[in-house]
Amino acid sequence: QVQLVESGGGLVQAGGSLRLSCAASGRTFSTFSSVAMGWFRQAPGKEREFVGGIRGRGGSTYYADSVKGRVTISRDNANNTVYLQMNSLKPEDTAVYYCAAVLGSILYTQSGRYDYWGQGTQVTVSS
Repeated sequence: QVQLVESGGGLVQAGGSLRLSCAASGRTFSTFSSVAMGWFRQAPGKEREFVGGIRGRGGSTYYADSVKGRVTISRDNANNTVYLQMNSLKPEDTAVYYCAAVLGSILYTQSGRYDYWGQGTQVTVSS
């Protein structure tokens, strides 16, 4: 059974930091290092948007302009986990954050290209 489980969300004041984790399990992720992982977010009444991601086979990263410079994505292939470190959080970062996996090393910004999704974790930034 393939599973992506996010954790680490919560309530934080503006200017604060959070680190989200996404743990992948299942035979599909037996070669986790080659899987591209993306982070998305969806605020109430808005479409799901790409936050950033990390490619497979080398792990280079790509970030949306809205978070660039405030967010870092990393991966721990030994533990099948991807992290989203968010700093200098703003109220407009409030959303449900999802991790997603592509069965391949190419990183996409379009949500429809992803094969598996986590259940999401709520991030709320107060002003």
